[in-house]
Amino acid sequence: MVAFTGFRTPLKSGVDAGFASSSPSHLPPGARRRSSDWIIWTTLALALAAGPALPQAGVQLIKVDLSVVAKGYRMSKLIGTAVINDKNEKIGTVDDVIADKDKKLLSFAVLQVGGFLGLGGRLVAVPYDSLVIDEAAQKVTLPGASKDELKKLSEFNYPA
Repeated sequence: MVAFTGFRTPLKSGVDAGFASSSPSHLPPGARRRSSDWIIWTTLALALAAGPALPQAGVQLIKVDLSVVAKGYRMSKLIGTAVINDKNEKIGTVDDVIADKDKKLLSFAVLQVGGFLGLGGRLVAVPYDSLVIDEAAQKVTLPGASKDELKKLSEFNYPA
């Protein structure tokens, strides 16, 4: 809700501030109209801010075990992480993680392969489940992959 407290319209030149605090009957006609303008604008602002009364959608909230949530992977921390293979060779970087729209599951990891400092590389998609995330060593592994094999995959382009 929006409330405008102490909102006053500027006085016209020639209208003394003493008149503004006087009773409306002693004010010149222009100042009398202006002194009530703030009421109109405040009422209009409150009506617009409140909007129409709409019924609330039936959203059910469930209790979440926060200890389970805390054990999960933060995508913001995963994105940008180097991806290595089982020979400990860097083969790419996690560029993004894509969730399936229907199942709400993490389906694919988009990796950037090749390039230097994010330039000149190409994007490829691999199944998210194929990544091995080791939080103790803070590394992401794609077992059995090589940079050359990843470069042979179809290039992934984000839809426009």
